[in-house]
Formats: sequence, C-alpha cells, structure tokens
Amino acid sequence: MKRMNNVIFFLIVSVAGLIHGLFLSAQEEHVMGSRLISIETTLGEMIIRLYDETPEHRDNMIKLIEEGYYEGQLFHRVIRDFMIQAGDPHSVNAEKGQRLGAGGPGYTLAPEFHDHLIHKKGALAAARKGDRVNPDQRSSGSQFYIVQGRVFSPGELDLLVQRNMHAPFTPEAAAAYTSIGGTPHLDGAYTVFGEVIEGFDVLDSIASVETDSYDRPLDDVVYSISLVK
Repeated sequence: MKRMNNVIFFLIVSVAGLIHGLFLSAQEEHVMGSRLISIETTLGEMIIRLYDETPEHRDNMIKLIEEGYYEGQLFHRVIRDFMIQAGDPHSVNAEKGQRLGAGGPGYTLAPEFHDHLIHKKGALAAARKGDRVNPDQRSSGSQFYIVQGRVFSPGELDLLVQRNMHAPFTPEAAAAYTSIGGTPHLDGAYTVFGEVIEGFDVLDSIASVETDSYDRPLDDVVYSISLVK
C-alpha cells in the first residue's frame, strides 16, 4: 500500500509539473507573440515575430498581408546604421528616382507604447508623421521600419539619460543596446510591434546598399510579405 501511495504521489507531481510547464510555455508564447511573418526580398528572407502586446498593429499588418497589400513593394528609405523603411503602396513599379514615402491605406493607428518593447536591432516599428503635424503620435496605417542601428557604450547610454533623451535604461535594455545595438533615442516615440528572429544578415545587406540623396536605394530592393503561421 505504501508503495502504491508513493506511485500515486509521483504521478500527481509529474502531471502537475507537466501542466505547469505547459502554462509557462503558453505565457512565454503570449508575451513574445505567436504570429510569424516572412518578408521575402531580392536580397533574402527575414522572419519576424509580431508582438501580442500591440494587438492593433499586429492585426492591422495581418489584415494588409491577407489583402495582398505588401506584394511587390520597395524598401524606399534606407539609412545605414539606422533603419530600413517600407510600406508605401506607391512604390509598386515606381520609376527610378521617384520620390516615395507619402503613401498609405488612408488611415492611421493609435500608438501602442510599452517600455519593454525597445528599438533594439531587428525591431519592427511603425513609421509616422512628425510631432508637429501628428501630436498624438499616431502610426502610419502601413509604413514600417526595421532597426539596424549601432552598438552603444554604457557611457553613451548614460549620456542619453543625462540629456533627458531617454528614461533610465533597464538592465535588459542596456544589455541589448551594448551588445546587438539599436536606436534607443526612438524609444517611447514610435510603436515597436515585432522583431526579426531570422535574417539579420539580410537586414544588414539591405542597410548597406547605395542610396540617392533621398535615401532611396539606387537598385530597387523589392519585397513581399506573407504569413508563416
């Protein structure tokens, strides 16, 4: 009987542990986001995870992808050590030298700021108009950028805080900016709603292309976006 009780106790503990593990996995999936998208470009593919903490931006991008909105567009603004920008519908079949960056779906999105969603390298964020004409900091309905940025020293991060250009950095944010890098001065001003999980080499390749005086690549970088799951 004692042996049977021990077996029963072991089974209960094992099942409880399994349930707890599944619960933690579900939590982690919710925090990180469970929807993946693929950005297939002429220079390779990037896989991006959309955050669940920014449901309006996540769902809007999924809707546009399902509508085929992002088929054959261009990365129209590229600045090395800063970011690569896309999402202008006017870029489809755009002529060489054509000014781009003003197009969109005809609506904007309310910002979804979260202190822990930062502009580390690979962050997916919503582009928007400047504060003078857009004091509510509403996001473009379709234009986005992916951060390349650069690596910062601890001293440089301290200087941003001293100059009131950034709130005190959390240990996690400081670790990211001093290792993989990013653009910390954009934190809290633009909605970050995803991150690259595969294809950082493609991000670097796009960010390294030659551009004109308006930051448009001289050789078109064409892309399309599809849902992975």
